[in-house]
Amino acid sequence: MSRTERDKKVIIVGGGVAGLSAAHELAERGFAVEIYERRNVPGGKARSVQVPGATEGRQALPGEHGFRFFPGFYTHLPDTMKRIPFGDGQTVFDNLVETTRIEFARPGSPPMILLPRMPHSLDDLKTMATGLMTAEHLGVGLTVADLEFFAERMWQIMTSCQERRVAEYERIGWWYFLDAPNRSKAYQDYLGEGLTRSLVAAKAKLASTKTVGDIGLQLILNLLDPGFNSDRVLNGPTNQVWIDPWLQYLSTLGVQYNTGCNVTAIECQGKQITGITITDANGQRTVTGDYYIVATPVEVAATLLNDQILAADPTLEGVQSLASMVAWMNGVQFYLRQDVDLVRGHQIYLDSPWALTSLSQLQFWPSVDPVHLGDGEVRSIISVDISEWNVPGMNGKVALDCTHEEIAEEVWAQLKATLNLNGQQVLSDYHSWFLDPDIVSREHTEHAEANLEPLLVNLVGTWQLRPDARTGLGNLFLAGDYVRTWTDLATMEGANESARRAANCILDAEGDRNYCEVWRLHEPLLLWPWRKHDQTRFEQGLPWNGTLLH
Repeated sequence: MSRTERDKKVIIVGGGVAGLSAAHELAERGFAVEIYERRNVPGGKARSVQVPGATEGRQALPGEHGFRFFPGFYTHLPDTMKRIPFGDGQTVFDNLVETTRIEFARPGSPPMILLPRMPHSLDDLKTMATGLMTAEHLGVGLTVADLEFFAERMWQIMTSCQERRVAEYERIGWWYFLDAPNRSKAYQDYLGEGLTRSLVAAKAKLASTKTVGDIGLQLILNLLDPGFNSDRVLNGPTNQVWIDPWLQYLSTLGVQYNTGCNVTAIECQGKQITGITITDANGQRTVTGDYYIVATPVEVAATLLNDQILAADPTLEGVQSLASMVAWMNGVQFYLRQDVDLVRGHQIYLDSPWALTSLSQLQFWPSVDPVHLGDGEVRSIISVDISEWNVPGMNGKVALDCTHEEIAEEVWAQLKATLNLNGQQVLSDYHSWFLDPDIVSREHTEHAEANLEPLLVNLVGTWQLRPDARTGLGNLFLAGDYVRTWTDLATMEGANESARRAANCILDAEGDRNYCEVWRLHEPLLLWPWRKHDQTRFEQGLPWNGTLLH
């Protein structure tokens, strides 16, 4: 059906992954789509930005909200990326490259290098063997009993029915499901914290067992499948190799992407939205459409769902509660004058006070020549994610109370304390740094810094607070990583899935059955009899027992 035949317009508030994904699905199905994004740079939390200070006609150094991470279990987002043209006969999906190593590092000890996939070569086998020997040499401390207990916990997740996961495991913290408080520090570090550290905003001591168990299972299944790699990254700065080509494609479908637009109100009459109020450089105006999708982060959505909307759909009051259940996980980039020999993958700093994870970017960006960036002196870019902002660092201060400069200096000190061993200087000094621009200084408040875009954390017992994409208003729908999805995690994958659900609601309202495909998380077919047996036990009010016997 062509756009002129359908003659229906969709207004989308928010131009991040959720908003872009919804626009993509709807525009391909003939809708006229307008996106209103408050920032001047498209892409939301997934965006990359240009660092000021380029000289002599060079391009700006790229800065990121944090390094991009595309786990192997992602299904919805890769499907969308395969429909975004890039270059000559390729798609944006072709810009994903596999990492080949994961480094677990801690101060005073040689790093342990492991694989994010099944071995593909002799070198992989050697790395795996060396990693295991390193673990033994370091006295990592994981006992057979630890591994057996962890395996039992994962078996319980794998063989539990979905109903039990929602009703029971959603009310249990992952940390306690693993019995981490009563087990060794090695168990806590590697199996408790180490697994969840790779998940965006999934904090082992806060998140529910339903959330971390489901996604942790996906990562483990990826590791055991020779056809998958559990860790992929982009082969260039995010906007250059993904967001900008996406916008170019959407523009060919007639999508209007408007930046610098602050949505100040959603107008509601009864159970219908009648328009949204926009303030931009040209002043204030009202825009109208047939359907509306709020695709902003949860803390922004909470401010837009006014009393009239909540009266029309009281279930949306849960969004107000979710808005406070967010955490900081932001990035800082270090630009170095020399090449740095780091693994081809992520580094996880197990004992770093601020729970750091890093990635050496340029090794994955073959088309980026640093000589043509900034002042021409940069040769390496290390992106670091800071996951813990409320624990004192080596400087004695929590990150929340540090200035921008203090954050950069402390992160660098924590990296050096871990990577520089036995007099070897992996890191010495940096050329410059760039902190995620979402971290802004503020005065006369409790903390020195504020975060303009925190991330939702799936706390225990919050599933019932999360809304569906369909609301009680006939033409208002929600998309974002806080919306109920199979993904059930604050990720780009969850944002994309929620956008598909919102688009499907609009298609349903139009009587169009050309739905966007939505996939469930992978569950091993081999274990279906166990899950079915557990469903029967759950319906009878009986606990999980992990067998096929009553």
